[in-house]
Formats: sequence, structure tokens, C-alpha cells
Amino acid sequence: MPQLDPEQRARLQAEVAAPYRGLRRTFYGVFAASGAIGAFIFLLKAIAGESLATTLPNLALQIGVVALMIGLLRLEQPKS
Repeated sequence: MPQLDPEQRARLQAEVAAPYRGLRRTFYGVFAASGAIGAFIFLLKAIAGESLATTLPNLALQIGVVALMIGLLRLEQPKS
């Protein structure tokens, strides 16, 4: 059986310790961007004078999504 070089072995061990980390981080980034776009749109609707009874809860939800995704991204940071 051929020996693995140390760099490849370390990369494989990191993948075993946290499988699909790159995929999860990609999804977090995409969902955060989606929430930011939604928040921007609802902010513009609020500025334009649409009903605040429906606009503000939706804006708060989008901001919450962005905050959640940022929190999850921070949890994914490697411990140093």
C-alpha cells in the first residue's frame, strides 16, 4: 500500500473530522447573500411607503437569516 504524503494525510483527516465543511460553508454564504438581497428589497419597500405592518416583519426575518448564517459560518471556522 503506497504511503500518503503528510499534506494529503492531513487534508483527509480534516475531512473525516468535519465532513462536507466546504459544502456547508458554501450553502451558508449563498443563504446569507439571499437574505441580504431580501433585506435590501424590503428596506426599499419600507422607504417607498408600503405598509409597514407587512414590510417590517419580513425585513426582520431577512436580517435574522443573515445573522444566523453569519453565526453558522463563524462556528465553521477552524479552531486555532
